[in-house]
Amino acid sequence: MVCVDLIHTCKTTLTGINMSTPKTSRALLVLAFFAIYVIWGTTYLANLFALEGLKPFVLSSLRYLLAGALLTAWIVFRQLPWPESGSVKVLAISGIVMLVGGSGLVVYAEQYISSGFAAVVIATEPLWFVLLDRKRWSLYFANRLIVAGLLLGFTGIALFAHFTPEGQASSSDSADKITGTLLVLLSAVLWVMGTLYASKRLKPGSSNLVNTAVQLLSAGAFSGLIALLTGEWQTFAVGQVSVKAWGGLLFLVVLGSLVAYVAYTWLIRVQPPAIVSTHTYVNPVVAILLGWLLANETILLSQGLALVLVLAGVALTQLSKEAHSIKKPKALQVPDS
Repeated sequence: MVCVDLIHTCKTTLTGINMSTPKTSRALLVLAFFAIYVIWGTTYLANLFALEGLKPFVLSSLRYLLAGALLTAWIVFRQLPWPESGSVKVLAISGIVMLVGGSGLVVYAEQYISSGFAAVVIATEPLWFVLLDRKRWSLYFANRLIVAGLLLGFTGIALFAHFTPEGQASSSDSADKITGTLLVLLSAVLWVMGTLYASKRLKPGSSNLVNTAVQLLSAGAFSGLIALLTGEWQTFAVGQVSVKAWGGLLFLVVLGSLVAYVAYTWLIRVQPPAIVSTHTYVNPVVAILLGWLLANETILLSQGLALVLVLAGVALTQLSKEAHSIKKPKALQVPDS
């Protein structure tokens, strides 16, 4: 049933895509949507594999620094201009808040909860845009459907956590489940805060690739500092990291931090944001399916029903905003885990 729903969602979205672009762009559209649908959904499992040999903030530091270095090399090769100092400051702060506080906490939380569980909690991100965008509260909370969507979404998260067996945490301790859930919720909040901060202060016109490079390098350096202060670097030894963990890191660098994000930044310019944001509904399904197939993670019927509540709440909130012409701030990035 989950597979059928996933296929139906993809078909519905691709039907709504504007194909009034040159023939060559049609293939790019399909590939770009595949990237934000599937690749972002698989990064949760890649995190889990990488954590088998790398500590959380060492992993985040290596991931962002390597991805940032690759982008920087391309930027230098293409001779793209770097942003002015004011924009660099905004990008550095937003990159640290979004990628270290947002994605980095997801990595840390996956020590306590399954990859599929983490993806379900992250699906609440559109709900946090409503709660944290104070300037639009008068519009949001005057709409009963938006309020209903918020209540439905967070009720679904509470039920999903309640029905998740304690064995899906790193130990049988129920405190792990609570810790992991709270960490991922905090990561979603920080991602939205960083996005709102950047969207209000960053000047338009600069290159997406350049902006991303600054954010990745800032986040990588900050993650490395945290790893140093917490003693993670002291226990890091290249020879002790498994091939599986290195493979997880490589996947996150190339496909998670580069391919999927570049696809998103292109899509957000050529497609309506409402269409692009449908990845929110697909990523948890992909993460749960892969966790079940490749990591022996279980999914109960009760959890599946709770997931439906979460996605229904997000859909109700998003559709109500669109119907009332309430524009969501355009994110510089969408959380890749």
